[in-house]
Amino acid sequence: MQSVAEQLARLTPSECRAALSVLTDAEAEALLYDWRGFNARPDQVAPEGDWDIWLALAGRGWGKTEAGAQWIREQVNNGARSIALIAETQKDLEEVMVKRLLGIYPPGEGPKVRYKPVRITWPCGAVALGYNGTEPDQLRGPEFDTAWIDELAKYRYARETWDMLQFGMRSGDHPKVMVTTTPRPIELIKALASGAEGKVHVTRGRTLDNRSNLAPGFIEKVTARYGSSRLGRQELDAEILGDLPGALWTQTNLDIYRVKEPVDLGRVVVSIDPAITNTEDSDEHGLVVAGIGADQTGYLLEDASLTGSPMEWAKAAITLTKKYSADGVVVEVNQGGDMVAHTLRTIAPMLNIIEVRATRGKHVRAAPIASLYEQGRIRHVGGFHKLENQMTQMTNEGYQGEGSPDRVDAMVWAFTELMPDMVDTIADASRFVIAGTSKGWMGR
Repeated sequence: MQSVAEQLARLTPSECRAALSVLTDAEAEALLYDWRGFNARPDQVAPEGDWDIWLALAGRGWGKTEAGAQWIREQVNNGARSIALIAETQKDLEEVMVKRLLGIYPPGEGPKVRYKPVRITWPCGAVALGYNGTEPDQLRGPEFDTAWIDELAKYRYARETWDMLQFGMRSGDHPKVMVTTTPRPIELIKALASGAEGKVHVTRGRTLDNRSNLAPGFIEKVTARYGSSRLGRQELDAEILGDLPGALWTQTNLDIYRVKEPVDLGRVVVSIDPAITNTEDSDEHGLVVAGIGADQTGYLLEDASLTGSPMEWAKAAITLTKKYSADGVVVEVNQGGDMVAHTLRTIAPMLNIIEVRATRGKHVRAAPIASLYEQGRIRHVGGFHKLENQMTQMTNEGYQGEGSPDRVDAMVWAFTELMPDMVDTIADASRFVIAGTSKGWMGR
């Protein structure tokens, strides 16, 4: 499964010189841009056969972006003229997809690009338009014969973006879509992998498949730290993982109750769970926005968690308070609560700070909120892949993921503040059941 370039690299210097000596300088230089015949591994080349969707489901560093860009180049050479390039965000579109696409051509032979909005034009007349997964309705109207979607599993509006694209794939004789993504067990990825979305060819790959093109230090670090862990199996081995035993949240349940827009909201709060330290090894600062609607349903509106200094998370929290006209900022006062409140008031003296105190462990506090999710009383407005990864690794025995579940903790505090009566009712019922069970056992 190696490329010719990788096979050459395994030769001794003298063997390599001998193999290349039969080429002219121009032929040798051309190898730098020869995808199928020299640089690509067999699994990075578009498959043969009758398919509409090529799903490259692979780990970090496998070469998904390179494969996607090279596929677009081949499609243009084969007659594609109307192309959609879709990334998670505008930044990803410009700095990952477009940058790579422009970099695979010899100097002076590549297409021209215009930014904001992204429009790429080739000398042959082919045109690629850029879109992002935060605004699915951008895809209403245009029609395409070719599309490349990068990191679809991370999109906040993955299903909406995918569906809008499908209505536009109506040009040419055989419209085709390539999806390059690291997997997450969301409904859409499982549907694509199972073939439920059309004629799908699935290519699976692991990070280590591309080890010859990755820094040795990177390979050593990620395998030592993540190895066969759940995160490693997803991000390195590209497994679509099932639910953890005893998980408080399942991806299926999150998907069922996901919405695109909330109803009219009453209260809105910003909730923050700051890391205690501020170093490169520190956990993230959990920072979320949530609201409760007139239907007494909670809605998660935004996950803006970040790394950085206290001043950075404080400014971000205050910006979100203004953006959503929030009633206040929820902060936990157990560890460093005074510091958190002081930092916030340094910037916004009149800010309403809602102090909360933890008396139970994270997973115990999370259980009543998880019950509300299971009942459909809390819904996500779009997808929040980092938060949801943490949520699905929170079990009734504690958190099973890497680091601290700061995003989950911030979310739990937000809905505990917004839905106190419901949370207390569930917590009381749980204590009653436990007490009743204990009495029954003691009486036998």
